Amino acid sequence: MAKPKYHYNPKTLMYEKVKHSFSYYLKQVLFHLFSSISLGLLFFVAFIFLFDSPREKQLADQNRRLQTQYNLLNKKMDVMQEVLTDIQLRDNNMYRVIYQAEPIPEEVRNAEYVGDAQYKELQNSSNAELMVNTTKRLDRLAKQLYIQSLSLDEIVELAKQNKERLQCIPAIQPVLNKDLKRTASGYGVRIDPIYQTPKFHAGMDFSATTGSDIFVTGDGTVTFTGWKQGYGNTVVVSHGYGYETLYAHMSKITARRGAKVKRGETIGEVGNTGKSTGPHLHYEVRYRGNPQNPQNYYFMDLSPQEYDEMLQISANCGQVFD
Repeated sequence: MAKPKYHYNPKTLMYEKVKHSFSYYLKQVLFHLFSSISLGLLFFVAFIFLFDSPREKQLADQNRRLQTQYNLLNKKMDVMQEVLTDIQLRDNNMYRVIYQAEPIPEEVRNAEYVGDAQYKELQNSSNAELMVNTTKRLDRLAKQLYIQSLSLDEIVELAKQNKERLQCIPAIQPVLNKDLKRTASGYGVRIDPIYQTPKFHAGMDFSATTGSDIFVTGDGTVTFTGWKQGYGNTVVVSHGYGYETLYAHMSKITARRGAKVKRGETIGEVGNTGKSTGPHLHYEVRYRGNPQNPQNYYFMDLSPQEYDEMLQISANCGQVFD
C-alpha cells in the first residue's frame, strides 16, 4: 500500500495530507498503460528489424543458394556460347565456303524472342530480374543451337551429294606442317619484304628448307609448270568445280603439264626462286579466278585445336617472304 503524502500549507502553518481525485488516478493508470504499450511496440519493431524469424532465415538461405546456382549456370552458358560461336564461325567461314553455300545471316542466328509473355510467371519471383535474364539467355542459346544443328545437317547433306567434288577441293596443307612451325604468313594485307609497303598477299607462305616436298592439295590436272614473273618456278593445278591452286618459288618441279594428280601426290620441292627473300612455298587457292583465303581449306589436315592455332599464327605475321 502506497504511503500517504503531505504538503506544507503556509496559511495554516501545518502539514496537510495530500488528497487526489479519481481523475488523477485514472490519468496515472492511462499514462503507465500507454507507456507500457509504446515501449512494448518499440521492442517488437526493433526485434522484427534486427532479428530474422526462422522462416525468414530459411528463405534467405534459399535465395543465396538460388543466386549461386544461377551464377554457376551463367558461367556454364558463357562456355557454351564461346564453343557455339566458334562452330558458327567455322560454319560460315569454312564449311559453307567449301560448298559455296550462303552463310546463315546474323539476324537469323541472333534473333530475339518477341515479347515477354513467356516470362510473366517469373516476374513475381524473388530474384525476378536474375531469373528472367538467365531464362532469356538460355532460350536464346537453345535457339542458336537448333539453328546450328539444322545448318550442320545441311552441310552433311551437301557432303553426301558432293563426294567427288570433295576429293577435288583443296583440303590439306601443301607441305608437312603438322606442328604448324612452318606457317609463315597468312592471307590479306601484309608488309612487302622488298619495298616495305603494305601489299595484298593473295595466299599463304610456308617456311621450309630448300628441297622439302610440296604436295598437291586436291585431285586435279596440272595446267601450268614453269617460270612466272615474281613467282619463280610455279605449278598451277585445276581441280574442277571452279577451283585452282598455285605453288610458287619452287626449286624443282616434278609434275608434268597435263598430268592427272591425286591429293597428297608430290609435285615439286620448296625453293627460293623468283621474288623471294628466303626458302619458302607461296600457296594460293582460287575459286572462279578469285583468290580465296587458304586457311579455310585445311579441314582434312588439322584438328579444331590445330586449326585455331594456325589462324592465330597466320594472323600475327605481318610480313611475308615474297
